[in-house]
Amino acid sequence: MTSGDLQLRKADKTDADEIFALAREFAVTFRPERAPFEAALTRLLENEDAFLMVGTVDGTVRGYLLGFTNLTLFANGRVAWVEEAMIEGAYRRHGIGRRLLEEFEAWARSRDAGYVSLATRRAAEFYGALGYEVSATYYRKLLRP
Repeated sequence: MTSGDLQLRKADKTDADEIFALAREFAVTFRPERAPFEAALTRLLENEDAFLMVGTVDGTVRGYLLGFTNLTLFANGRVAWVEEAMIEGAYRRHGIGRRLLEEFEAWARSRDAGYVSLATRRAAEFYGALGYEVSATYYRKLLRP
């Protein structure tokens, strides 16, 4: 794949099928269902504190990144959080994830975020190569089955 094949752009409703297919690749407790996905996508596309960008190759979505900025008390303002980043398996190691993350970092900087953070179990090597470092332990408590 050449760099000319890759295009990044803000996600829109027409990307729903391809983003939904990618979201189903996460190995998590919840299995994405279409109706809640559609409702969330609509709200995310309208949320000024949300960043949802897709990476396309030849017009097909091959990856996406969803992140947010929010105000904090401890960090003297905004911080940024990567909630979801997924690249289709056959397109990993082609620069899509790196480019999406760089775009997110630029967006977070433009919103005056002090840092970007995220949680990952399987991509530590990728994030480390991009300058991210382990900072804390991630905890969760399920509130619904």
